[in-house]
Amino acid sequence: MTAPLTPPPPPHGQSPQQDRQAPPPAGTTSAYEQDGPGLRTELREAAVIALAVALGGVLLGLLWLWLAPDVPRVGYLIDKTWMVYPKDGEGEQSAGVDGTFTLLAAALGAVSAGAVFLLRRRGGVPLVAGLGIGGLLASLLAWRLGMWLGPEQDVIAHAKAVGKGVTFTGPLELRAKAALLAWPVAALVVHLGLTALFGPRDPDPYEQGPYQQDLYGASQD
Repeated sequence: MTAPLTPPPPPHGQSPQQDRQAPPPAGTTSAYEQDGPGLRTELREAAVIALAVALGGVLLGLLWLWLAPDVPRVGYLIDKTWMVYPKDGEGEQSAGVDGTFTLLAAALGAVSAGAVFLLRRRGGVPLVAGLGIGGLLASLLAWRLGMWLGPEQDVIAHAKAVGKGVTFTGPLELRAKAALLAWPVAALVVHLGLTALFGPRDPDPYEQGPYQQDLYGASQD
């Protein structure tokens, strides 16, 4: 019958308990940095980001109003009733209005995602949610602002004002409402890609550090 093996004492007269409680070596990440600043702080940052991104809808609305093609319309008086028709039919102008909004919203969504990533590299669910909600609010604001600043919405009154058979510019309309999702979708995709490529990496739990010791207290190579 042999005596059980006992591990040798740790170097420098330290006990195993003291060795386990030793501070991590320089360069390692603290528990605070790993877990983030806290949920309350993240929610506050997400709210600020959502508000800032939503205000970007003013820029989108002005660019849409400036760059969108005009949709010519013409009014006729038929049987004492005013009727308004597109001059060129349902052609390229209406599709161009929707396409202009979609491209501008996607571009601004990518820019907003890049700016948010530079300001807050770690990311997090609240921040991503704030970015997406802010992008959707920005699209809604741009849509309503462009319509409000654009040509007269009451096409019958506009046709009466310019006269029968006279061509006038129709209101700025967004027929494809799916374009409202261009900003938030582009922002989330770009932010996800930047985080995957350049975001901070979590420490590898299986990576052995130079100060880690095995069961017997000996330093591992």
